[in-house]
Amino acid sequence: MAKALMIQGTCSGAGKSVIVAGLCRIFRDLGLNVAPFKAQNMALNSFITIEGGEIGRAQAFQAQAACIEPCNDMNPILLKAANPSGCQVILNGKVHSNMKAAEYYSFKDEAWNAVTSAYDRLSKKYDVIVIEGAGSPAEINLQEQEVVNMSVARYANAPVILVGDIDKGGVFASFYGTVELLKDSSKSSNCSRIGELCDADFIKAFIVNKFRGDMDILRPGLRMIEEKTGKLVIGVLPYVRDINLPEEDGLALQAASCRLQDARSKSIKIVVVVYV
Repeated sequence: MAKALMIQGTCSGAGKSVIVAGLCRIFRDLGLNVAPFKAQNMALNSFITIEGGEIGRAQAFQAQAACIEPCNDMNPILLKAANPSGCQVILNGKVHSNMKAAEYYSFKDEAWNAVTSAYDRLSKKYDVIVIEGAGSPAEINLQEQEVVNMSVARYANAPVILVGDIDKGGVFASFYGTVELLKDSSKSSNCSRIGELCDADFIKAFIVNKFRGDMDILRPGLRMIEEKTGKLVIGVLPYVRDINLPEEDGLALQAASCRLQDARSKSIKIVVVVYV
């Protein structure tokens, strides 16, 4: 079985996908046979694998960073929003059905079987699996149903690095709140392979992402969050623009809306070509 490392975030858009891709390339450059994995993704934009299946484009990007061919097992569940209350479920690369949220939660056991089977197949082929979570692991109303965050960390026995987006504000509260909310969660996960550890125990370190400022001002906060949680801040990554990796649908729509507002505030020159 492969060794695993998991990247989770305090929120959607924290930068998990890019960090996973970067780690895949680093491990590959170290001579390790590495693959990405995300149990469940939500995006309308998909990548067609060599098997003819659909996976999230982020996992295809991560596979390319690892210098391997993207495959269905890297993203066994892809959800495509169909309306405000439902989605199309892609299972192992193929369309399964359209479901409302309550129906999908009832589908959890089958979804979990797809997740663990895909992970096991990858684990037999690679030395290291870099796993990406989704959203936040501290959505306490969903802990019994989730198949993508701490359930996967437990199954893979994967240490978790928690990423926070400092550009959104409140990164220290997000780190501290996530750890505290996960402390009473030993019975909330699908897999009990790791005994009675609570989910917070799997978080080993923090990464502050999208920082643009004075490190001397930030350092006292880094020390304080380490003291309050007992977990190290192992990195501060800079804000990088125009990476052009597709975001989750909600974030992409927000960005598109902002671009539309910007366009409306500027004059537009329209030219019509007339052939004589």
